[in-house]
Amino acid sequence: MSHFSYRSGVLHAENVALTTLVKQFGSPLYVYSKAALIENYQSYAKACAAAGRAKSGALICYSVKSNANLAVLNVLGQQGSGFDIVSGGELQRVIAAGCDPKKVIFSGVGKGREEMRLALSHDILCFNVESIPELHRLNEVAGEVGKVARISLRVNPNVDAKTHPYISTGLKENKFGVAYEDALDCYRAAAALPHIEVVGIDCHIGSQLLDDAPLLEALDKVIELIDQLHAEGIDIHHLDIGGGIGIVYHDEKPVPVGDYLGRVFARVDAWRAKKYNGATIDVMFEPGRSIVGNAGILVTEVQYLKHGEDKNFAIVDAAMNDLMRPALYEAWHGVEVVEQKEIAAQIYDVVGPVCESGDWLAKGRTLAIAPGDLLALLSAGAYGMTMASNYNTRGRAAEVLVDGDKVHLIRKREQPADLFALESIIS
Repeated sequence: MSHFSYRSGVLHAENVALTTLVKQFGSPLYVYSKAALIENYQSYAKACAAAGRAKSGALICYSVKSNANLAVLNVLGQQGSGFDIVSGGELQRVIAAGCDPKKVIFSGVGKGREEMRLALSHDILCFNVESIPELHRLNEVAGEVGKVARISLRVNPNVDAKTHPYISTGLKENKFGVAYEDALDCYRAAAALPHIEVVGIDCHIGSQLLDDAPLLEALDKVIELIDQLHAEGIDIHHLDIGGGIGIVYHDEKPVPVGDYLGRVFARVDAWRAKKYNGATIDVMFEPGRSIVGNAGILVTEVQYLKHGEDKNFAIVDAAMNDLMRPALYEAWHGVEVVEQKEIAAQIYDVVGPVCESGDWLAKGRTLAIAPGDLLALLSAGAYGMTMASNYNTRGRAAEVLVDGDKVHLIRKREQPADLFALESIIS
């Protein structure tokens, strides 16, 4: 997290002290670095350029579900990003952020009719279809609105991503995609439908992958399927190999993005040269966490220090409703004091005020802190705010984006009245 660093003992986001941000915007507070966002996106863009695909032949579709703030989407859209969405609401966010819906791919296993109509009305790039029933529904909806829906099938290659079971998506037991063994028949069915245009193939096997071997194994299986489709006269124009590259939360060593993409393009180019006389195929990616995860932190204030016989607790004002990953996945987030002080350190579990024993943010951390001090939960840019809730009638945190010396409030803190504004009392 190179854009978050200590200066004179105080943790900064780019050139702004986190203490200054909390004084202005309160706590808990999500803080993002614009420079980190752009740097992480550019790691993909530069790898595409190195493969000769700077202006065409590749599309980076940022995974909106990882962090859907309009400002984040706008920054990435200005960099040239496309977007991978999983709901009609996410499409509306992309549009509200001033980004191009024609660079949107629509994934997800449960697309509704109204979501399909919305996407067709904005002429999105492609639907990633995940089942035969969805395929037929999309054909019906497209016919009703006088459109032809461009589709790829999300193929489940039954490759073990070797990641947390909740974020593994490429095995037979997962709900996602069409089974590899059924994909050929599904493509035949799609090609015969009047309001469907087959344009691509999609594969996404999971998230937080540290090794690209499973991704390359899945790529090989998808390439084999494309050859089978070509033999039947079904030509595929783009190959979407999903996202999934991991980040450093603790001591992980994820494969560098440039190395992984270099191997992908090398395999694709060698295959196209051998089988198709060098005819190119567009390659798409769906990164999320690797772009935004280490571009954001969650700042929280220590409320109480509770010392017990077996364990010490640092009770903070952030909770599982603000950052769900530890409670949901037992995920690790680094914890740093915002102001370094010369006081005795002790081992604490960092916990929130929500009325659940599962409300913890970090366990067994050595911290030199006192009540009123600030802590920074690192690597919180992905699946932090997007998974936040209002459990215990807690308003969601404010979000700010730091750009050098400038600070932008990109989401106001929710107030209690905001939480029940849509409710009513019966007479």
